Amino acid sequence: MSNLTHLDDLGQASMVDVGHKDSTTRTAIAAARIVMQPQTLAAIRAGDVPKGDVLGTARIAGILAAKKTHELIPLCHPLLITKVAVDFEYAPAGIDIRATVRCQGQTGVEMEALTAASVAALTIYDMAKALEKTMRIENVRLIFKEGGKSGIFSAADESE
Repeated sequence: MSNLTHLDDLGQASMVDVGHKDSTTRTAIAAARIVMQPQTLAAIRAGDVPKGDVLGTARIAGILAAKKTHELIPLCHPLLITKVAVDFEYAPAGIDIRATVRCQGQTGVEMEALTAASVAALTIYDMAKALEKTMRIENVRLIFKEGGKSGIFSAADESE
């Protein structure tokens, strides 16, 4: 029998059976950054981007992405998500994105939080690409998770 959780005895991809796990409150927080030129950042802050409300659209995209993660990542379970929040903070060279996802269930929501942060960043790029095509999405990462047998994870250094 394989020690790899997503492979069956024949080495084929397999979704993990989580039916035996206890249902607990699961929370994950992921972050990402989109780096851009000062003039692009200023246009987003001023609401002066041709496509419209950049951060409002990115927030909705991130929420929707979290809800559809199981459709994008082949071995993720569909979850009954109870909360998704996508927040933004202006930084000197871009925008920091933080996605929080919560559910009451038998498996974690790390992938949902990472997907929400990633798609929010991609949406910012899409909304502002007419102003700048050199924007970079960086540092997509899990910064916190709790719930389940493995307990709490907190990234040692959230900066950068």
